[in-house]
Amino acid sequence: MRIVNVVGARPNFVKISPLIREMRRHPVITSVLVHTGQHYDEAMSQQFFAELDIPAADHNLEVRSGSHAIQTAEVMRRLEPLLISARPDVVLVVGDVNSTLGAALTAVKLGIPVVHVEAGLRSFDRAMPEEINRVLTDAISDLLFTTEEGARRNLVREGIAPRKIHFVGNVMADALLASRTRWRTSSIVDQLGLAGTAFAVLTLHRPANVDDPRVFGDLLGALREIGRHIPIVFPVHPRVTSRLAADAAAPGSGRGLIFQPPLGYLDFMALMSRARLVLTDSGGIQEETTMLGVPCLTLRDTTERPVTVTHGTNRVIGTCAKTIVSEALRTLDEPPRPVAPPPLWDGGAARRIVEILLTERLDRRARLRESMAPAPALSASGA
Repeated sequence: MRIVNVVGARPNFVKISPLIREMRRHPVITSVLVHTGQHYDEAMSQQFFAELDIPAADHNLEVRSGSHAIQTAEVMRRLEPLLISARPDVVLVVGDVNSTLGAALTAVKLGIPVVHVEAGLRSFDRAMPEEINRVLTDAISDLLFTTEEGARRNLVREGIAPRKIHFVGNVMADALLASRTRWRTSSIVDQLGLAGTAFAVLTLHRPANVDDPRVFGDLLGALREIGRHIPIVFPVHPRVTSRLAADAAAPGSGRGLIFQPPLGYLDFMALMSRARLVLTDSGGIQEETTMLGVPCLTLRDTTERPVTVTHGTNRVIGTCAKTIVSEALRTLDEPPRPVAPPPLWDGGAARRIVEILLTERLDRRARLRESMAPAPALSASGA
């Protein structure tokens, strides 16, 4: 079985790591790794490959930055000849970034079965580009692997055949557990001078939060107010750097915000694991804090990962500055009690996925014949 695995952005790298490791255990699998280059700088790409023991990509499409349309189109344009040449049995995609959708569309139009890992998650907010990517990728996938039980209901409601859906757990949990010994030895807290000190961690990158100067300014005001009570470590996403530079009060690390360049996976896990509170608009971090048992406040109005609320320490609180301050202070005073991880978040998701891939034996040739069949003729009425 020849599997082409396609990744493009930081969240994808975390999820592909345990899958590649599991595929290597099976001699019958030939695993090909394609990096689209959607995230391409050292901190957002190469460092993650090194720390997560991901082999160097067999192919790098070097798509780099661009609008959603440009990124998706470039992935398709550059991936198509590679897939025609490689003739894989399966194209496996993870998550919900533009690279995920672009790769899935390219494969399905070539008659190659598509496997989507982390399927069925829904925020029900079509203003989020990631939501569009999730819905469309799921609609054209042949096998859909879900991280939480509610995802199956979402997929069945959208008309996906139940036989295609498999609840396997979360490969994010696989990566976190497999690397725990290493991130526990990180010295990042000492390097920041925070040993023995209570601190919070912040991440922001969603366009709705950082692209509008008024919204971003209100968020910074709320965060600086929280910073009067507890220092907040803020690893700054590249897309946010220019926004901070435009904010006259932001250049230093005063008023409770400690600005940092993007951190590698191991340092960031170590930092979050020791935080009193995490504030974020990231979906993946909602999951990681659930595994770590660390209180998390999600600065959005919706979440596509409701299991982090029902089975974890996450609360979705929106972006109102007053609410953010009050909820953060309340969480610091009355932290939620950690609970057991959600079902099947046990480190075995990658093993389950590969076992199913080997037993399903997706028939590329049958899919290709189906895709090449002539369309039925229209009746005289056009019906």
